[in-house]
Amino acid sequence: MKILLDENLPHRLRLRLHGHEVATVSFMGWKGVENGDLLKLAAANGFDVLLTKDSGMEHQLNPTSLPISVVVLMAASNAFEDMEPLIPALLARLACLEPRTLVRIPER
Repeated sequence: MKILLDENLPHRLRLRLHGHEVATVSFMGWKGVENGDLLKLAAANGFDVLLTKDSGMEHQLNPTSLPISVVVLMAASNAFEDMEPLIPALLARLACLEPRTLVRIPER
């Protein structure tokens, strides 16, 4: 799976997503691009998933018209130490993620 890490996530996270091709928003040169445009760019460049901590994104987007899947990490902060405990659940969810869906980790 090809995953795009949003600019609000620590780059170290990509090293823990074994078995996936992972790039960051800053590496792609898309820093500062708004959410809707970012999703379109990601889809046009072959990404399957946008991984973010932007919990407001789920209220801004229409899940039925997503060009790619969006996974929102619900951690206390965007520090790697707060994200790390979510990695096992994230990897498990990525293994069965349906195309163009919006999910939260942990799921409620």
